Amino acid sequence: MFENKTLLITGGTGSFGNAVLSHFLTTDIKEIRVFSRDEKKQDDMRRQYRTGKLKFYIGDVRDPLSILHAMHGVDYVFSAAALKQVPSCEFFPMEAMHTNVEGTYNTLQAAVQCGVKSVVCLSTDKAVYPVNAMGISKALMEKVMVAESRNSEHTIMCATRYGNVMYSRGSVIPLFVEQIQQRMPITVTDPNMTRFLMTLDESVELVLYAFEHANPGDIFVQKAPACTIGDLAKALVRLFEADVPINIIGTRHGEKRNESLLTREELLSAQDMGKYFRIPADTRDLQYAQYFEKGRRDIPDEEYDSDHTNLLSVEGLMDMLMTLQPVRDAVARYKQ
Repeated sequence: MFENKTLLITGGTGSFGNAVLSHFLTTDIKEIRVFSRDEKKQDDMRRQYRTGKLKFYIGDVRDPLSILHAMHGVDYVFSAAALKQVPSCEFFPMEAMHTNVEGTYNTLQAAVQCGVKSVVCLSTDKAVYPVNAMGISKALMEKVMVAESRNSEHTIMCATRYGNVMYSRGSVIPLFVEQIQQRMPITVTDPNMTRFLMTLDESVELVLYAFEHANPGDIFVQKAPACTIGDLAKALVRLFEADVPINIIGTRHGEKRNESLLTREELLSAQDMGKYFRIPADTRDLQYAQYFEKGRRDIPDEEYDSDHTNLLSVEGLMDMLMTLQPVRDAVARYKQ
């Protein structure tokens, strides 16, 4: 599918961008363009990979002209540029709006103008029943993608919706590991809080699945396991064989006790694809009479949330954590 093709990754210097990049560099792809604002991270990547397949573009998705400049000649786009930190988006919601919503819109418009084959947008479980500015901006981003997909004749637009990606930038796991390494108490907000878990490799697999199987406006969700934050902290303490306490500090600004990957309403139309759910776009048009004349079945009582999936035990978490190279390296260094 990607042989001799060009891929553009917006926000390509982040955790997702690096994971997708590492995968594609091993394929027969012709060129990968990394689009971001951070020239230092781009230079670090240039020195790390040292390959002619990799091209770097300084720009900002907020600027339609800069993303359009990078889009010419591109076949596929992975749209990962975003403000992702819940607290910072709470204090600066308009910044989240400009990047997560307007930036995605600019990316989609440039893709259509340049004849891109397919765009995959990165979303989050926080977009489902959102209670914080980051989640609200991502929920609106999804709506923009679906709306634009209705009007795009040649560019397929879709999204992937993730839970917590383990050891990605902003993940709680690197924080816990750092606290253990410094012999500091592990700070847990609420030990009963649950979160979905997936690895960076699984996040790349989901992107590839979306590129290969998407219809316009689809949103893809992986059936992910979950854990309590308290059990996650215990699993890391046991892996490191560390003698550090676990301090409960209380829920942070903008956090939910549980996260959801599908709403109750989405479960009505979601298609079970085996490892994934496909949420097809609502294809009804502006003939509003259909909303009154064609009702829906009874809405389920529960959404697909982190309390209603496979909850990992401490032992199961230890096994999953040890699949992560950074965790294995940190444990080995700690025990030396």
